[in-house]
Amino acid sequence: MVDDNSCAALYRTHEQVEVAIRVLQAAEFDIRKISIVGKSYHCEEHLIGFYKIDDRVSFWGAQGAFWGGMCGAAFFWMPGLGPVVLAGPLVATLVGALEGDMAVGGLSALGVALYSIDIPKDSIIRYEAALNSDQYLIIVHGTQREVERVYEVLVVSESTDVAIHLS
Repeated sequence: MVDDNSCAALYRTHEQVEVAIRVLQAAEFDIRKISIVGKSYHCEEHLIGFYKIDDRVSFWGAQGAFWGGMCGAAFFWMPGLGPVVLAGPLVATLVGALEGDMAVGGLSALGVALYSIDIPKDSIIRYEAALNSDQYLIIVHGTQREVERVYEVLVVSESTDVAIHLS
């Protein structure tokens, strides 16, 4: 289960996300508590991979090693957002929201998953707008103390927006 406390940060480029992840690793934060959401895959050079029926990757794209290295990466097609790649604990939350057929006033499936971990609707709308602009969202899950420590690290990074969401 995902901790409901989180620190969320938006980044313009995949490279900025990679730097942020390395900084969090250097700060000895548990990488398994990091979720990443992105959607800027407009052509083949940006594809993560193609999966066969036996769940084996038959092709890794240019950024595939990064996404493949994250715990629990998944690809979804979401109305209003299009193709979205998720990695980390948020994948299970999204799948749970989809299986439970949850609905929260006008939110997408991703929005419902974010809402279920206590991210407020106004932040969800801001994050989805950023994703539609091909930005990336990092969500670090943890205790209040952990997410406050993560905030201190990410607020000085190249993020366009960093916020703490406490349950």
